[in-house]
Amino acid sequence: MGEIGIPRREFLYEISYWEARRIMLGYNNRHREMWSAVRWHAFHVIASMPYVDLRSKGILSPVDLFKFPWEQEAPPVIDEETQKELQDEMRRHRFG
Repeated sequence: MGEIGIPRREFLYEISYWEARRIMLGYNNRHREMWSAVRWHAFHVIASMPYVDLRSKGILSPVDLFKFPWEQEAPPVIDEETQKELQDEMRRHRFG
């Protein structure tokens, strides 16, 4: 699979979903700085255009232009009791 260095067959048929997810997260983490630089560059190109007024749209920095998934607020952590209740509910619906 190209840049991640895993044969296509292995990626599609031999690794689990969770392994594939971790591989993709690692790949994305390696490219965060590059994507931040691209956003910074895009912001300054747009801001330098004489007919574009970013301030009127509330865009004061590159982060205001676009937020990446890793910059989003993390979802709230579920406490153990709630997690157990959700798991029990899922089991009831799956096997019940």
